[in-house]
Amino acid sequence: MMTILVAILSILFFISSGVVVGAFQVRSNNLFNKLCSRRLYYDAPYIILHSSSTTTNPNESTTNNNNNMKLQQKIWMFQDKYSISYEVATNNNIVTNANNVDIVPILLLNGFGVGSFHQHRLMKQLLLDQNKQQQDNDTDNNKQYVIYGIDYLGQGSSWPTNCNDGNSQDELNLGYSADTWLDQLTEFIQDVIVPLSSNRKVHLAGNSVGGYLATILTSRHPDLISSLILMNATPVWGLNLPGWDGKLPAPPIPKLVGRKLFDTIRDDDTIAWYLNEAYVHREAFDGTYSDSFQDYETTDQTTTNNSNEALGSKIKACTENNGGHAAFSSILWSAPASEIVEKEEVCPDPLTPADFYSTLGKLPVDVILLFGEADTWCTPAVAKRMHITLASRSDTTSSPAVAVAQRYVSILNSGHCPNHESPTAVSRVMLPWINSQDRSNVQLVSDSNAIIEEPWSTDISAHEVTIEESNNMGIMDRIVSTLAS
Repeated sequence: MMTILVAILSILFFISSGVVVGAFQVRSNNLFNKLCSRRLYYDAPYIILHSSSTTTNPNESTTNNNNNMKLQQKIWMFQDKYSISYEVATNNNIVTNANNVDIVPILLLNGFGVGSFHQHRLMKQLLLDQNKQQQDNDTDNNKQYVIYGIDYLGQGSSWPTNCNDGNSQDELNLGYSADTWLDQLTEFIQDVIVPLSSNRKVHLAGNSVGGYLATILTSRHPDLISSLILMNATPVWGLNLPGWDGKLPAPPIPKLVGRKLFDTIRDDDTIAWYLNEAYVHREAFDGTYSDSFQDYETTDQTTTNNSNEALGSKIKACTENNGGHAAFSSILWSAPASEIVEKEEVCPDPLTPADFYSTLGKLPVDVILLFGEADTWCTPAVAKRMHITLASRSDTTSSPAVAVAQRYVSILNSGHCPNHESPTAVSRVMLPWINSQDRSNVQLVSDSNAIIEEPWSTDISAHEVTIEESNNMGIMDRIVSTLAS
C-alpha cells in the first residue's frame, strides 16, 4: 500500500508541478503540457534542489581581465546560525561608499534548483554594458554597480552545519519555506547591501520563484527597494499539503514521499529532458558555450553527446548533500508566504496565504516585467495579467500620492530564464531602467537593442508591450492567466 501511495502522489506531483528542473518549464505541445495548464500545475513547487557538499571559501574570487571585473565568493551568517553563500560582482576590486562614489546595488534572485552560478552571465553582461555606457557617454563615471547573487538556505552552498537527512541538531525545527527565505533575504539586504548602498536601497531582480519572493519582499519592505525587475516571475508557491508544517524532522510518510520524488527528479535523464525542453536554444545550456562569469567562449568540445553537460551537470552535482532529501520534503509540504499587515503576521495559517496579484497591485515602487515569451508556463498571458494589475495601482503611501512606473518588455525566442538564455537582452533593458529618474518614459527598446545577438543565437529580440496590448487579451489568454494563480 505504501508503494501505491507513493506512486499516486508522485504522479499527482508530476502533473501538478511539472517537476521543473531548476524551475524550468517545458516547451512542447504534448499531453503533459496540456495537463500542466490546469489549476493543479500552478500550485506546485516545481523543484530540483540545488545542494552542495562542498564548502565555499570566503576568500575565493574569480577575476576577469576584461575591464578588471571581479567575482567574489563570500559567506554570511543568517540568524547567527546558518552559513549562507553569496557572490559579489563589480567592475572594481574595491567597493567603497566614499562621498564621490555612487554605489548602485543590484540583487539577483534565482529560481528553484539553481544557485547564484545561474546569474553569472547576467552579472557579467551588466558590468560590461555599464562600463561601455560610461565610456561612450562620459557620464555617471562615479557610479559603481555592485551585483549580488545569493543561495537560499537549503539550496546551492547554503546549508545548516552537519546536515543529517533532517535529523541533526542544526536542522531541528527548521522549515524550508517562503517565509524562511524571505526572512533570509530581508536580513541579507539589511546587513550586507544597505550599509554600502548610496541611497540605502537595492534594485531587486527575480527570476521564476525569485520573482515571487522579490514581490512579497518588496511588499513587506518597500523602503529597501529602489525598483523591482520580474523575469518570468511565478505567481504561486508550494503544494501546501496537509498533515505537516514542513519543519524538520519530517514524519515518516512525507519523508518517504519526498525522498522518492527527489531521487526521481534528479535522475540524469529527467534533468536532461527538462533542460532540453526548457530552453529555446539548446546551445545556451548544453556545454557548447562557457557558463561562467569569465566568458562565453566556445568550449574545445563544440558538440556534446551529454545533453545535460554544463548547467545540467551542475544541477546534478549539487544534489549530493546529506540535507537534500529533507529540504525537498520540507519545501514540498510548505505553505506560501504569510500575509503581512503593518509588519505583523496576521495569518500564519497556511489556509490564508498572501495573494500574489493583490500584493503586486499594491506595490509602491517602480516595476518592470522582463519575460521570455516562449515560456509555456509563465506565458505572455500571465505577464499581461501582471501588467494590467500593476497599471491599476498608484502609490497611496505618500502624500500627495505619487504615480509609480510599470513597463513590460517581451524577449522573443527566449524561455523561462532570460537571465541565463538572453542576458544581453536583459542587461540592455535593465540598465536604462535602473539609471532613469523617469522610468515611465525612458526608452527601453531602441533600434540598437531591439535585435540581440547572443553567442548561441542571433534571433533574440525585444519588444515593449503596451498596456493597450495587455488589455486586449483574448478570452483564452484570460482563462490561462486566471488559472495561473
